[in-house]
Amino acid sequence: MSDSTTAAIERAARSATRQVLRDFWRDFRRNRGAVLGLAVFVALVAIALLAPLLAPQDPILQNRDALLMPPAWAEAGRLDYLLGTDAVGRDILSRLIFGARFSLFIGVVVVSIALTGGILIGLVAGYFGAWVDGVIMRVMDVILAFPSLLLALVLVAILGPGLLNAMIAIAIVLQPHFVRLTRASVMSEKHRDYVVSARTVGAGPLRLMFLTILPNCLAPLIVQATLSFSNAILDAAALGFLGMGAQPPTPEWGTMLAEAREFILRAWWVVTFPGIAILVSVLAINLVGDGLRDALDPKLKRS
Repeated sequence: MSDSTTAAIERAARSATRQVLRDFWRDFRRNRGAVLGLAVFVALVAIALLAPLLAPQDPILQNRDALLMPPAWAEAGRLDYLLGTDAVGRDILSRLIFGARFSLFIGVVVVSIALTGGILIGLVAGYFGAWVDGVIMRVMDVILAFPSLLLALVLVAILGPGLLNAMIAIAIVLQPHFVRLTRASVMSEKHRDYVVSARTVGAGPLRLMFLTILPNCLAPLIVQATLSFSNAILDAAALGFLGMGAQPPTPEWGTMLAEAREFILRAWWVVTFPGIAILVSVLAINLVGDGLRDALDPKLKRS
């Protein structure tokens, strides 16, 4: 093949890629809620990355002279503590800013573990079928039979309280969703003409699974990963609230709620602001997931 032909092919490939991206963004931005959610999520990522620069105080520094201080706009509030302080004098705004780091870290780690394991197990179950599929799916059904938070609590109780063990437990709980989704996609793709043609010319099982079939199964997995990201943040906050996730003085939003339980009536701000942070972040990620579903699902495009 001549150099000019190779260059033409590369240009055509780049042009096709740009067209696909343009079509995706056109479909995505039609959902205004998804664009708003994406803007909030990008802001959350920026806050997490710039936390040391944005936080006005050390998130774990205690000030015994400023216990349960109200927000700056309330009576007796101070500009040094815009959102007030908690029961031991720590700045709530700084803890919320650093808490964004933990929430994003939890979501990335949990989704990475659940997605990787779910794809591998789902590919094996969907491609080989027969008794292999039966055994794998019965195990997944057993996991799905338990309430997710209850199963996560049991796993954390076995592994021990802590952020790392909480993330492992949440990943195990979320994994069956990726397994079932991957399996269904593989079973619908493995008998298509392009897979049969690849098998006919001698492609082995690993090549068929990872290079031929998997790329055509990614769209629903991307949407599921986005929604699981928000579920991971919620579950981690719930475990932190129950004392089984991140441990004090870690500035994690669920742990902040747990530490503020006894002050709900006396100091509304110690509970309200972490709760709003969880609500806004989870809502933004879910809106992005809806936009990705609309942009990537060909059935919705046709409708």
